[in-house]
Amino acid sequence: MRMAETNIQVLQERKIQESHEADEQEAFDCKMCGHCCLGEGGIVVSPKDLARIAAHLRMEPQAFAAEHGAYKGGKLFIRAGSDGYCIFFEKGKGCGVHVAKPDICRAWPFFRGNVVDAESLELAKEYCPGIRSDVPHAEFARQGRAYLKENGLIASDPACEARALILDDEPDPR
Repeated sequence: MRMAETNIQVLQERKIQESHEADEQEAFDCKMCGHCCLGEGGIVVSPKDLARIAAHLRMEPQAFAAEHGAYKGGKLFIRAGSDGYCIFFEKGKGCGVHVAKPDICRAWPFFRGNVVDAESLELAKEYCPGIRSDVPHAEFARQGRAYLKENGLIASDPACEARALILDDEPDPR
């Protein structure tokens, strides 16, 4: 083999190795910026979430819903404060109910739209500094589906759970 061919082969093998190493990196690393906590009406509280958060706050579920929530379309949502952030988001500290936060919050950024649609993921990358900008959509989707399954975050009841967590009706993009 000639020197030029050997160099090309070495470069190709190095590029393949770097690609594999990039795929093995985490697609998401939360920066606690709060971007995902901004915006009214997006934090769905499922019955499972309600029980967990109410217990964490030592409240009855009905009292939690009355004090911190609002019902829209039959679903319970956490209210936003006057600043537009979730009422539990504390600037500089993060989520005030982090250990008990709703599944929709636990799942970010692995929402159905980002997992099944490359364009949606590209928009999310512009919005969220925790999503690795160089992660290919297929790798993001693979990691996202695995994360959601491992953590029991895939929803199944659109009547009371976040639609963004219902993945089983969508084909796997791989």
